[in-house]
Amino acid sequence: MSDGWTDAGLIDRFLEMLSAERGAAANTIAAYRSDLCLASDALDGALAAADAAALQRLADGWAALSRATVARKAAALRRFFAFLHEEGHRADDPSEALPRPGTARPLPKTLSVADVDRLFAAVADRLAKPQPAPRDLRLAALVELLYGSGLRASELVSLPRASIAADRPFLILKGKGGRERLVPISDRARAAVSAWRAVAPPGAWLFPSGKAHLTRIRLYQLLKGLAVEAGLPPDRISPHVLRHAFATHLLAGGADLRALQLMLGHADIATTEIYTHVDSSRLIELVNQRHPLAELR
Repeated sequence: MSDGWTDAGLIDRFLEMLSAERGAAANTIAAYRSDLCLASDALDGALAAADAAALQRLADGWAALSRATVARKAAALRRFFAFLHEEGHRADDPSEALPRPGTARPLPKTLSVADVDRLFAAVADRLAKPQPAPRDLRLAALVELLYGSGLRASELVSLPRASIAADRPFLILKGKGGRERLVPISDRARAAVSAWRAVAPPGAWLFPSGKAHLTRIRLYQLLKGLAVEAGLPPDRISPHVLRHAFATHLLAGGADLRALQLMLGHADIATTEIYTHVDSSRLIELVNQRHPLAELR
């Protein structure tokens, strides 16, 4: 390794590269910094000069950690050593000594179309009163946007008051990593938002609460209560589950995977593939009905 550099200085340079060249999010930078600093401390400040044997000893100390945590730490170190090698700080890359446990990503929970229908029927019952309560109009707008647009919980609760217009069927949203994306807003969702906004307290947020906006925790609570009313197990309902149902049901209806990736705001289409699983019978049906050779029977 070239002289004159400490672990701290090289870690700083590496993180600056991630931020400037790769556009990594602040949370990602913080996680990398934590993992790299902990590894440096474990090696008495000699991480950048570590050989394969030192990395093996470091990995042995991870034995009690979960597979996902080990995979994350190893991935951070591999990127760090690749950076050192590419920048000429090292002539070699010892990261092959690090474990590769994999991250067995389970399929997320989802809902059937019938389950979603039961949720919306419970909302409709609330709105059937001669004068629906403001909290029910708010709930209707929240559920329409979650299932109709696939928004993340944090994105939904922090929407500005004027972000959704009655004459504009989309909004431009800044999501993870500062990436902007176009989010479609259905006619139903725009109507629900208009009804809620007419009775909402004044403020900068579409879903105000006190001096700020509705919290994600409160959103979870509202959905759990709605699930009970709809006769569904509350542990099956969450903002993430409705976002996944949005994607799953669109894909089952023939939506393009790339379009879903853009709507969901995924940087990597591999995330979308896992997020929007579909059964094999649907894939076979798509090939048999949509492939050009289907016409040559």
